[in-house]
Amino acid sequence: MLKQRIITALVLLAILLPSVFYPAPEAFGLITVILISAGAWEWAKLNQCKPLTSLALSALCAGLCVASWVTGLVYLPLRLLWLFTGSAWVVLGAWLLYVGVKGWSVVPRALRLVGGVFALWVAWLAVVQARMMGVNFLFSVLVLVWIADIFAYFSGRLFGGRFFERKLAPSISPGKTWEGVCGGMIGVVICALLWRSLDHVGLQGQSSIYTLLGDIGVPFLLLAMVFMSMMSVVGDLVESLFKRSAGVKDSSALLPGHGGVLDRVDALLPILPLAMMLVTL
Repeated sequence: MLKQRIITALVLLAILLPSVFYPAPEAFGLITVILISAGAWEWAKLNQCKPLTSLALSALCAGLCVASWVTGLVYLPLRLLWLFTGSAWVVLGAWLLYVGVKGWSVVPRALRLVGGVFALWVAWLAVVQARMMGVNFLFSVLVLVWIADIFAYFSGRLFGGRFFERKLAPSISPGKTWEGVCGGMIGVVICALLWRSLDHVGLQGQSSIYTLLGDIGVPFLLLAMVFMSMMSVVGDLVESLFKRSAGVKDSSALLPGHGGVLDRVDALLPILPLAMMLVTL
């Protein structure tokens, strides 16, 4: 399993990194369209769609992304879209975690499919615009999620159950703890302060999300980082809820050793539009 994970990760990096650093953003946009359309296919499968319907939903999601590029939508500020999507993730994410699997199961399938494609499409718009703002900005958003996940994992392993008797969401993801959430927050705050200091001494060359938010004020930056680390957990838990509702462990087997595309981008789905919302508003 570990060997599979390493090989898959290396292959993904070999594909993604050249597209990220390629001067024109079209290469990165194309690669991410493929990933997002694969996520749409997985989403249809999670909602018990037939094979042809799953492929159609994947094609629809890819078509939305391509149309957004061709029509120039991807080059617009999209402030209202970021505000709407970010707010929806906060409100609906909280609602989903409150009602749990039983509440999600009563939502009509058509509404689920539309909502999933919309979330994936907006995430694609956000990640492409993040790349257009610079490689430093893009990586600062991606690393935020990775740091939150890594610190949460090790904090949960070291301190889980020592300070909080109740688990974070035992009916959805029994292994997650409040200690892990707090560790993730601390890790993101440390990362933000260090990265911002590197920006200011010119080691990164471009503005990261930490510098752009920190220029408003350090207290605002710290508050934003705590909020973002919390929302990365929400994205992770919401996808776990969807899988538990479907009775599966992984969203698919597209990425050997890692599960599916949705398993790898679950925390990024809320973080990407929220990051764009914060820096554009």
